[in-house]
Amino acid sequence: MDFVALHAQSKPDAVAQIEGDRSLTWRELLERRNRVANALVKQGVGRGEHVIIYAPNSLEYLLASAATRAANAVPIPMNHRLVADEVSYILEHSDAVAAFVGGPYVAMAEEVRRHAARVRLWITLGSQHRPWATSLGELLEQGGTDSPAVDPAQGLGGSMIYTGGTTGKPKGALRAASDAQTTLAFMQALGMMHDDHAHLVAGPLYHSAPGSFSLFAALLGGTVVVMPRFDPEQALHLIDKHRITSTFMAPTLVKRIVDLPESVRARYDVSSMRALIVAAAPCPMRVKEAALGYFGACLYEFYGSTELGINTILRPEDVLRKPGSCGRAAPNIEIALLDDEGRPVPTGEPGEVYVRRFRGMFDVYYKNSEATVQTERGGWHSVGDVAWVDAEGFYTLCDRKRDMIISGGVNIYPAEIEDALHRHPAIEDVAVFGVPDDDWGERVHAAVQLRPNQALTADELRAFARRHLADYKVPREVSFPENFPRDTAGKLVKRLLRDPYWVGQDRKI
Repeated sequence: MDFVALHAQSKPDAVAQIEGDRSLTWRELLERRNRVANALVKQGVGRGEHVIIYAPNSLEYLLASAATRAANAVPIPMNHRLVADEVSYILEHSDAVAAFVGGPYVAMAEEVRRHAARVRLWITLGSQHRPWATSLGELLEQGGTDSPAVDPAQGLGGSMIYTGGTTGKPKGALRAASDAQTTLAFMQALGMMHDDHAHLVAGPLYHSAPGSFSLFAALLGGTVVVMPRFDPEQALHLIDKHRITSTFMAPTLVKRIVDLPESVRARYDVSSMRALIVAAAPCPMRVKEAALGYFGACLYEFYGSTELGINTILRPEDVLRKPGSCGRAAPNIEIALLDDEGRPVPTGEPGEVYVRRFRGMFDVYYKNSEATVQTERGGWHSVGDVAWVDAEGFYTLCDRKRDMIISGGVNIYPAEIEDALHRHPAIEDVAVFGVPDDDWGERVHAAVQLRPNQALTADELRAFARRHLADYKVPREVSFPENFPRDTAGKLVKRLLRDPYWVGQDRKI
């Protein structure tokens, strides 16, 4: 379904996108999208091939994504916070044939492009042109305005988003297409189906949720308002100015808004908000209560993942009634809680969360069939979270079977950090895990065992880590325990290092 063309036909002069003082109508967006998509095809980008988008939140970012899908190619958002080694790995592993780069990330692309032999087309977004790249302006001139042959089977189009690697390297979660009817059912359940829709993109578009919800709002024909960078008061200003009706925010962003002085919050009219959608990390009840008090009864929460999409939804009327819950199963979603032998657990007992395959979840981890198989159990899939369900069908997450850390809504995988730290010659062994943090939910902690007669300070370890890892993966805390607990087979028992930090906490994740 080519919804951009449909909206351009039905309401050509309505505003489709806004960033600062810039805006595009649906007619203008369609023309620009068609020009770029046709130019990509002319440059040899084929059906199903992969295209990197490595740029700040902007109208150009949205254009690159829309044009890639219209060319029947697959967009791959690149995390802004990655260092050169990580960017190089994704460029090489993804087999991308083209890359849009913009803002401060042009310099990084210049540094790592020698590792991306398959990328035959680099496109710069903005004023930072390079001799090895084609500018967006040149691409707009090359392509015609005729609508490209958008494959109707794509629905909302595919994507591939790299998640942190539980075995040391990021994995590309490839989704060939999303189903429009499933998406519309989710949007109905999340309070997004209303007239005069205006959606605020508050988080980075390289994350799956902000990118997905901007696409959902466009599907409805709503106006998408893009924040280049999040600022809590600026978010309130945009909500007031553009009469924003929906937004997605990680709990950390909502916390920054409700923690503003009351005198600041009182300056802005936020009564237009009908769906403040929260997910990506546990949201403290204090933050939920404050958000309900300020925005009104419009707080929705969902549980899901990059791989499995939206799985549960908690509606505003249940937020206070069901503290700690992430809601009931989303429309048309089947959930099973299973024990280690694959048997359903009784009501109220914890089990690993499995979701029956549906059109809209990921298809495979790209070039990693072993990891794909590990998520599956007879047509049901899991990312390793553990939950219990009550008699009314409300799910509550209680633990994480695998070791993922969620800090500020960002997934961090200890194995990737441990792999990098093991390169240090002074380190014998290392265990990375999350510890409680009032602001971020969790922060990264590294417990380090040194080789005999070696010395290493916490600051030296962090400096080493920054050379190999994005800043948000660098341990905020470092400890040097005298004993590293191991089982009879010699395997490190990480939970014995981790559990003391969680004593007295009401959750383990």
